[in-house]
Amino acid sequence: MNLLEDLQFRGLVNQVTDEDGLKELLNKEAVTLYCGFDPTGDSLHIGHLLTILTLRRFQLAGHKPLALVGGATGLIGDPSGKKAERTLNEQNIVEQFSDKIKGQLSRFLDFKGETSAKLVNNYDWIGSMSVIDFLRDVGKNFGLNYMLAKDSVESRISSGISFTEFSYMILQSYDFYELYKNEGCKLQIGGSDQWGNITAGLELIRKMNGQEEDERAKAFGFTIPLVTKADGTKFGKTEGGAIWLDPEKTSPYEFYQFLLNTDDNDVIKFLKYFTFLSQEEIEALEVEVAERPHERAAQKRLAEELTAFVHDEAALKQAKNISTALFSGGDLKQLTADEVLQGFKDVPSFTTETNIGLIDLLVNAGISPSKRQAREDISNGAVYINGDRCQELDKVVGNEEKIDGQFTIIRRGKKKFFLIRYE
Repeated sequence: MNLLEDLQFRGLVNQVTDEDGLKELLNKEAVTLYCGFDPTGDSLHIGHLLTILTLRRFQLAGHKPLALVGGATGLIGDPSGKKAERTLNEQNIVEQFSDKIKGQLSRFLDFKGETSAKLVNNYDWIGSMSVIDFLRDVGKNFGLNYMLAKDSVESRISSGISFTEFSYMILQSYDFYELYKNEGCKLQIGGSDQWGNITAGLELIRKMNGQEEDERAKAFGFTIPLVTKADGTKFGKTEGGAIWLDPEKTSPYEFYQFLLNTDDNDVIKFLKYFTFLSQEEIEALEVEVAERPHERAAQKRLAEELTAFVHDEAALKQAKNISTALFSGGDLKQLTADEVLQGFKDVPSFTTETNIGLIDLLVNAGISPSKRQAREDISNGAVYINGDRCQELDKVVGNEEKIDGQFTIIRRGKKKFFLIRYE
């Protein structure tokens, strides 16, 4: 399969401005393309990953990706898909966010070789532009009726949209023109909500070049679907919030478990979207889902491939170790301190001295409400130390009960875990 055929097999082609023309261009030359990422937070999330991976697919096919960090547009706010105005961040905050997002993007693309990726920041060309230059040189190319007809603007007319967000389309369009002019960029990709901004950029390129039909001036737009689950809800959201690409915000274990819990109705689609597995491998896993869904082979492969890509093989190994210890009868005592912190990130914790009686520990940590209840819990077999049931009323918790010399995990009943730390 060529690149476009592979993207179509994976369901990644949503809209293309000129599919035949783009196919011809991709077959004829190495194409420079770009996708923008606005620094509205200090980390990208799993929803951004689809466009990052699509850039990567183009790169593997011999094309050159530009990853644009919106240091300027991040100060404005994209109205696309939003029902109300964004809260604007101060410039120093946006600069901090930009640096962090640059670091993340640099992990997912190859910055060496003939198709070396490049990071760019639109603050470099928009930040120094005067209001007069913006209005005379760029803004004059946009008719009001043309802009009002775009979905990102039209959907906000009734609820209200400021001139600041109204101008976002012009700024993103200018990005495309700037990269077209200085980097030879002929293709912009983005999520389906970016279609209006992308086509506006193509219109600006046409007008500012002053060449109606010159093939040398022709550029293209390409969108991929927004990722939704079979039940129609947005992919990448949990009760605890978004699934982030920053391991400090979403640990590799949490990331792995999120993917491992993918519904059977979604897993094949997500394997196509998010992995580089071949068509034959994906079709074989589709058979597994249909014939042996209880084995969850497709979910395991999805979680393994994506955790290793976003984090690394060592993080994947940790995530699997934690999962085995918690859910498959593994030995908690074999976990490392880092694995304990990931696996028990959200459980109550208590700090104590070494060599403390179990009854006192249960009461002091708030695991049992009283010494009498603590004795009953121990006698009834409801207390577990590092996964092992303990019914010794005179048990002293000491160095032998420490995991990696730092933690002890107490469980009361079936599901109530407590993390014991030591002074």
